[in-house]
Amino acid sequence: MPVRPRRPLAVLTAALALAAGLGTAATSPAAAATGTFQQVSGFGSNPGNLAMYSYVPAGLPAGAPVVVALHGCTQTAADYDNGSGWPKFADLDKFAVVFPQTSSANNSLECFSWFDAGKDTRGRGEAASVVQMVAKAESLYGSDPHRVFVTGLSAGGGLTADLLADYPDVFAGGAVDSGLPAQCATSQSAASGCQGGSQNLTPAQWGDKVRGSDPGYGGPWPRVAVFQGTGDHTVQPVNGTELRDQWTDVWGIGQTPSSTRSLPGSTTLTTYDDSAGNPAVELYSISGMGHGLAVDPGSGPDQCGSTGAYFLASICSSYYTAQFWGLASGGGGTGGGLPAPTGLTVTGTTGSTVSLSWSAVGGAASYDVFRDGSRVGGGTGTGYTDTGLTAGTAYSYTVAAADSAGTDGARSAAVGATTAGGYQPTCYTTDNYDQTVAGRAFQSGGFTYAAGSGRNMGLWNVFTVHTLEETAAGYYVLADSGCPA
Repeated sequence: MPVRPRRPLAVLTAALALAAGLGTAATSPAAAATGTFQQVSGFGSNPGNLAMYSYVPAGLPAGAPVVVALHGCTQTAADYDNGSGWPKFADLDKFAVVFPQTSSANNSLECFSWFDAGKDTRGRGEAASVVQMVAKAESLYGSDPHRVFVTGLSAGGGLTADLLADYPDVFAGGAVDSGLPAQCATSQSAASGCQGGSQNLTPAQWGDKVRGSDPGYGGPWPRVAVFQGTGDHTVQPVNGTELRDQWTDVWGIGQTPSSTRSLPGSTTLTTYDDSAGNPAVELYSISGMGHGLAVDPGSGPDQCGSTGAYFLASICSSYYTAQFWGLASGGGGTGGGLPAPTGLTVTGTTGSTVSLSWSAVGGAASYDVFRDGSRVGGGTGTGYTDTGLTAGTAYSYTVAAADSAGTDGARSAAVGATTAGGYQPTCYTTDNYDQTVAGRAFQSGGFTYAAGSGRNMGLWNVFTVHTLEETAAGYYVLADSGCPA
């Protein structure tokens, strides 16, 4: 098939046929979902003019994670719900999925604006709208704010990288599928250059684009997975390498792989571990795959999705992403049959440690402990001390019992813990106008939002009064019920 000219994601045409033979394949049916896909209204001032949809599995417990999934150009939220495979794992592992949707009113081909500094930066435009959706999901579903993740395809992948850079305090992890490095382009005219070839930046220069997106933030950083086809002629494969360079630099771990292994679908997985030996960045290079999301239709535990335009038969990227983020309970979400441990309690904290205990589970051979969704350790006893943590930082923990084969059962309810030291909370009570003048909040569309957290505080006037708590430098949360919140 002849290669057609590349065009920016911002101006892709629906008729574009990709060099890897994407075309319009006959759609394969996805596994039947058991939850509810529906539109959600009233999630905030919505400065990016987006629509919010969500998939909520039956029996979703309180304290479950949230995954934000951003569609590609010419797609809708419903397309991504149907084709990506995320509902399957939401059903199996019990988490909510938020599907933001843009429209032709924002972009003629319904692309997210990953290249527009007025829309993809912290507190502005589409980026701010997505974070408002996260806050709405947390409120509606009682979700764990420490286990919020974001993924996206193509232009959605570009915005995913921007969101991870803009809001590292909101997102614990991300996955960029056939996308671009964070803040690669700051105008539409520069977008095609990012798509078409190397920007010739060092890892440190790429990392500076992340650090500059939320100045003063020092971690913890999101864990990032990158999926890139070697036959992609719309977003050149070098973008996967540059994403790897960007996020390994942010983590301070260099570009030397910790491990490399082969996966199904002609995929090579290269892993880069943090200082504690846990995967921080993963690069999935898919040989010959064109521009799209990697799916693998079928009923197997590591299969998902439906093939079609921009959904390409390879591996199930959603399965590997859920594994990387620590969302799966084991064996692709099937679990080992053991019940969730009860009584998970924080028994002590220092500036760098959190100690936990829980009740024993009959038949358990060992236990696995997860921090912010990622496994950090475990053992045969019913207690664990997590070490090497950052002072004054909030973490979320769950624990699962494993059988004699090492397969985890269901995870416990999450508990939160904050290490000692660090930033000392300060509270401010005044009207919304004064809060914005003081820089503790900002206004958009006549409404007031807390700086950092983006929480809606109501109308921007001198009559509405709130208490804001500064929990970290420049980061404010509502504390009307008492300080500390």
